[in-house]
Amino acid sequence: MHVVIFEGSQWADFAPFTLTRPVFLLFSGTSTLLAKQLRATKPSRVTFWVRDEMAEYTRQKVLPTLGVPGSVNTPLDDEPALLLGARTLHFAGLERPATECVVIEDDGLIKLAYASRPGLSHEDVLNKTAAWTSLRDLPRTMPQARFGRHWGDLVAWNEESLLSDSIYWNDPAPEGGHQVQPEDIHARPGVKIMPGVVLDASHGPILLDENCVIGANAVIEGPVYIGPQSRISPQAYLRSGVSLGPQCRVGGEVSNSIFIGHANKSHDGFMGDSYVGAWVNCGAGTTTSNLKSTYGEVRLTLGTRSLDSGRMFLGAGLGDHAKLATNTLLPSGAYIGAGSMLALDKRAPKFTASFRFVTAESDEAMAVDKAAEVASRMQQRRSIQFDEMDKKVMEYAARVAPTVEL
Repeated sequence: MHVVIFEGSQWADFAPFTLTRPVFLLFSGTSTLLAKQLRATKPSRVTFWVRDEMAEYTRQKVLPTLGVPGSVNTPLDDEPALLLGARTLHFAGLERPATECVVIEDDGLIKLAYASRPGLSHEDVLNKTAAWTSLRDLPRTMPQARFGRHWGDLVAWNEESLLSDSIYWNDPAPEGGHQVQPEDIHARPGVKIMPGVVLDASHGPILLDENCVIGANAVIEGPVYIGPQSRISPQAYLRSGVSLGPQCRVGGEVSNSIFIGHANKSHDGFMGDSYVGAWVNCGAGTTTSNLKSTYGEVRLTLGTRSLDSGRMFLGAGLGDHAKLATNTLLPSGAYIGAGSMLALDKRAPKFTASFRFVTAESDEAMAVDKAAEVASRMQQRRSIQFDEMDKKVMEYAARVAPTVEL
């Protein structure tokens, strides 16, 4: 089956994370949305319809990983195709439609369509042309997955995502630590459990990926995923719903939060119901609020725009390469833009635009070259090169952020 994964015009609602990656590379459970989409649809070939600025990134970083033929921004040919929204989160396999059909969201957005439309292209999706909107006239079918509206949805659904991913893990429990319900604890090769660790899987599985290290006297309550080469600090407390991508450093208390990967939160401080981008550094004592004192719904702020989160519990969204000084306090629903630095002696504002350097005295622009220099230094510490494509993506993020964050 030919599967087309399209970003659509609402990609900006997942900012700041989609300033630096296509929507389908957002993280959930133990993997990206893309990994789940491929697992659910089992395509014979894949086409990605992305923003033009993300096309070369997708060719270089995504196509080589597919395992099936792939292309970027090519129009449909004569073969019927399953058109799948990039923000779709699958918890199970997808039953292939037998005839042309469509799944429509309450707001009229096309979530999925199965159709033969030779010549239909990514520009039709992004510009909502008549050729694209005519798909709404197809027979309606029931959704088989969820369609996120913003990063807060991925956080709220993360426990379910972890549970659905866990059925693909059959590795044995690791040696060491005090284990509660060890049949639901799975560790891949190279995992190290230091003395005094408690692994409690009584409320959900604990999934430990290759070469991760759990520091002495840490407590982990499933469902939790710890990615390859990640390190949990001694005496850390990871509560349910936590997903850590590769090479994270995490300490203190963390609850129901997603770290895309390569992020540092090594020290004390609470982070709850938050989404943390790649290469973020949180200074010692960084703490998020994830509940309003009124117990009301937390709203997400994108500059002058405001989104209903539909959530009582919601922490902060920290864009890629954000840097927070020691004792940073983040309000519920905080937005910290990509490449920004905060060094404050009071609670951070609810919205910080991308590529800003914010102190108690000033709020100044962060030059992209300077942000790239800092990013390169940080990545070198993990033996990962900051290459020309990384720089181009950062330059694109700096150009597009003002329009997204207005």
